[in-house]
Amino acid sequence: MQISLENLIEELSGLEVITNPAQVAKLSEDYAHFSPVLVPLLAGKVGDLVVRPSDESEVLRIAKTCVKYKVPLTIRGSGTGNYGQCTPLRGGIILETSRLQEIKWIKEGIASVQTGVKLAALDKRAQEMGWESRMVPSTFRSATVGGFIAGGSGGIGSVLYGQLRDRGNLRAVRVVTLEDEPRIMELRGDDVQKVAHAYGTNGIITELEVPLAPAYGWAEYVVCFGDFMTAARFGQALGNSDGIIKKMISVHAAPIPNYFTALQSYIPQDANCALVLVAESDREPFFSLVQEFKGEICYEKGAHEAGKGLNLIEFSWNHTTLHARAVDDSLTYLQSLFLNDPQLELVQRMFTHFGDEVMMHLEFIKVNGNVIPAAIQLVRFTDAERLNEIIAYHESQGVFIANPHTYILEDGGMKVVDHNQLNFKRMVDPHGLMNPDKMRGWQ
Repeated sequence: MQISLENLIEELSGLEVITNPAQVAKLSEDYAHFSPVLVPLLAGKVGDLVVRPSDESEVLRIAKTCVKYKVPLTIRGSGTGNYGQCTPLRGGIILETSRLQEIKWIKEGIASVQTGVKLAALDKRAQEMGWESRMVPSTFRSATVGGFIAGGSGGIGSVLYGQLRDRGNLRAVRVVTLEDEPRIMELRGDDVQKVAHAYGTNGIITELEVPLAPAYGWAEYVVCFGDFMTAARFGQALGNSDGIIKKMISVHAAPIPNYFTALQSYIPQDANCALVLVAESDREPFFSLVQEFKGEICYEKGAHEAGKGLNLIEFSWNHTTLHARAVDDSLTYLQSLFLNDPQLELVQRMFTHFGDEVMMHLEFIKVNGNVIPAAIQLVRFTDAERLNEIIAYHESQGVFIANPHTYILEDGGMKVVDHNQLNFKRMVDPHGLMNPDKMRGWQ
């Protein structure tokens, strides 16, 4: 059944609907411009209108309208993703979640929130009770809980708690379906994996229960080293130091720190450095480790001051790419995992082989109980062919690449069809209306 835009707006009367072309275009994009491969693929892909529901009943009404008229539906959090997750490839309705921002309750070690709650807002409330999020992206100030679960995989805190997909890091979700008669479903336990990191292709997440961690006073440090591999080995040693509580270990090869304009007065030119968050109570053993690796602490901020002004979180993960591209927008990036490299021999091989073309940036995370380096390397882009050669070489040497230059769910990190998610989509989105063309298994 076809419907005109005017009739669609009339069908949604009483809801907040945005039709201004400039606003709709802005709300149709995310940070996919980090990828010169994705930019032309997503050019001109915009929704027809944006709807901002204020509660779950309005979400249901939007779902019913989409099903009735077979209108594609794309969910948007804050648009801080990097792969075009919230870019509608077939137009239709963009459901923007910014009004769904109620923190329903916080108990010891767990919180219930609506999907549009910002991670910074959740942490501010939770910290009043001695808790905080287990992990957050570097975009924590603006990213939403629902968007992080639907589009993210890990972040600051992953060195302690692993990744979002690890059992226990998401407790429950409520989703609205796009069946002929849309309904509300609650998924708990392992069933949450049916919609986690699925780009909103198989259910509209409206509420979530997420675990919390004890809130420590996190001190911030930048430690400089004479060479990159010493910095990397320091990062691995800190990750392996079970007696030192840490939240972030972000290691950068020169010249990456030169792109951190706001830190230039602290970090020497062409330095190799580690940006770390350590529990302030563990300052003494942390300093001993720094001394062992002959590092120099060139920036220190105590926990009391850490929430004011500069925040080192916002120079880590993909904020590193953001800062670098602000200086040189020809740069792009890769996402890699060094899964079986305890002596960092493979890290060193890649660092030496590519030199300045692929600048090494490591984020230490926990995988299956072991701390390993993940990499978000900066790449001096020439063309797509050379980028694919770089990816192929990494893979041939045993480096796992989560390709950030595709908007297809399976082609990024998973590499295979997740039949759990695909079968759930078949049930809850039989007409294939949700974020179409993003799930290869459905295609």
